[in-house]
Amino acid sequence: MSDTLDTVFAALADPTRRVILSMLLEDDMAVTDVAEPFEMSLAAISKHLTILTRAGLIQQEKRGRVKWCKLQPDALRAASVWMQGFGQFEPVNLDAFERFLEEELRDGE
Repeated sequence: MSDTLDTVFAALADPTRRVILSMLLEDDMAVTDVAEPFEMSLAAISKHLTILTRAGLIQQEKRGRVKWCKLQPDALRAASVWMQGFGQFEPVNLDAFERFLEEELRDGE
């Protein structure tokens, strides 16, 4: 389980990947649509998507000639359970966890 958590948290550590996950909360998206709001190459977005896929946070599938991305809703379950063990976090309140981490990192500087 530790390797899985490491992979999930590593994937969540990047702000671009967190934005992508937020976008996919709305609906499945074609890779080109995922890339549209970012000022980076399609190859760079593809690398981010590969990391999210390896972490199990999204699934990619080809529909015709278009590659689609789909959020995997249960992928954060293990991370959520682990965070709840600290008693500081509400269930699946990743926004609060992100704010907590940002404050901790800021205080450490």
